[in-house]
Amino acid sequence: METKKINKFLSNKTNKLDFNGIKISVIIPSYNTKDLLEKCLQSLGSGYEIIVIDNGSTDGSVAMLKKLQSQNPAIKTIFNQKNKGFGGANNQGIKIATGDYLLFLNSDTLIKDEAPLRMAQFLKENPQVGVVGCRLLNKDGSSQPSAGPFPSPLITFIMLFAEHWLGDLVRGSFPKDKEVDWVMGAAMMVKKEVIVKAGLMDEGIFMYMDEVEWCYRLKKAGFKVMFYPGAEIIHLFGASSKSGRTDPILNIYRGLLYFYKKHYSPSQLFILKIMLKLKAAGALILGFLTNNRYLKQTYVQALEITRSK
Repeated sequence: METKKINKFLSNKTNKLDFNGIKISVIIPSYNTKDLLEKCLQSLGSGYEIIVIDNGSTDGSVAMLKKLQSQNPAIKTIFNQKNKGFGGANNQGIKIATGDYLLFLNSDTLIKDEAPLRMAQFLKENPQVGVVGCRLLNKDGSSQPSAGPFPSPLITFIMLFAEHWLGDLVRGSFPKDKEVDWVMGAAMMVKKEVIVKAGLMDEGIFMYMDEVEWCYRLKKAGFKVMFYPGAEIIHLFGASSKSGRTDPILNIYRGLLYFYKKHYSPSQLFILKIMLKLKAAGALILGFLTNNRYLKQTYVQALEITRSK
């Protein structure tokens, strides 16, 4: 991690913003990300209710959180005995949050220029918007694609077969405010009143695709989802994942299948299964041709998921 660059980037502070009665709860699920989590909490500053849900960490996170909690009454903690996934942990945080605006934040993020307050002010000024995502930045300051369209068969085809070779074609980061279908759950703010109408996150999705499914329901409930570049948060993408590349791919397979079963037609689900099988078969062939152990192990499991779902 390029610490000097990040510290310089974070030091570009604007004048202190006024909370003016805005109550924000920051909800952070964490699993074995002690060092990242500590830096994330340090970057938040004061004025927020902070809720950390530890999903059964064994890396010293629990002791670190208990120490911080004893020093800062604004920090609330929930200690799970096992990993309840992204949605499950966030739902626990929602149930005890007292803020009117809830920021769902990854532990591998660093807050810049009071971004949570800027996001809450945007929601307050735009009552038709229920969900807002900010601009996510890499550690060098470049933008990450963090919003996009729902995974229709065409969009899913592009994501599975084109983006690996051609880059991000359907997901993006935009120079101006933009209405989108979903924003990345690494830093996503939701009005509490929206959750009352649309419901909690779906715990049937363990990780990945959960924010997409939630945004789908929030939009169906009549609220807009917006990308707002006026707030920026550094996202050390992938740093909080302790499972390498295999689990994310398998969870995306599971998440897509779950989403299609829940929200799309049987014919669309059939098309999805064909695409997922073709993707897995192609990766397996490449894995055997190149003797790539990762490809072979990952996509054998991915193929099995398409058969069992």
